Amino acid sequence: MILYRDDCVPALDEARDLYRASTLGERRPIDDDTRFTAMLANANLTITAWDGDALVGIARSLSDFVWSTYLADLAVRVSHQHGGIGKELMRRTQAAAPQAKIVLLAAPAARDYYAHVGFAHAPNAWLLAETGRVV
Repeated sequence: MILYRDDCVPALDEARDLYRASTLGERRPIDDDTRFTAMLANANLTITAWDGDALVGIARSLSDFVWSTYLADLAVRVSHQHGGIGKELMRRTQAAAPQAKIVLLAAPAARDYYAHVGFAHAPNAWLLAETGRVV
């Protein structure tokens, strides 16, 4: 049985292990302790999924709770994927801020997944290039 929690931020090593086991670690600075710790600590909406004592999923978001929720990370261990954990993490994220729209940046491999669970592509979104500066 999977237990979902919205009252804790996982320990650094638990989170790092999950991100590696979900493949999200390939695209996040999980080996930079300072940066990864700050990412976990500064999200103001974190929903976790636990299988016993094992962290098996996380939805890490930034939200104003009335207009927009940025789903920064959605990670589920590969061993636990295809069982509805990701959908439940998103459902609980949405329930925590029901007036807010959930927005995210999807990794290329996840584009089909997000369309499958009800997200629409937003072609008018803009992203400041990593090497760019606002002028």
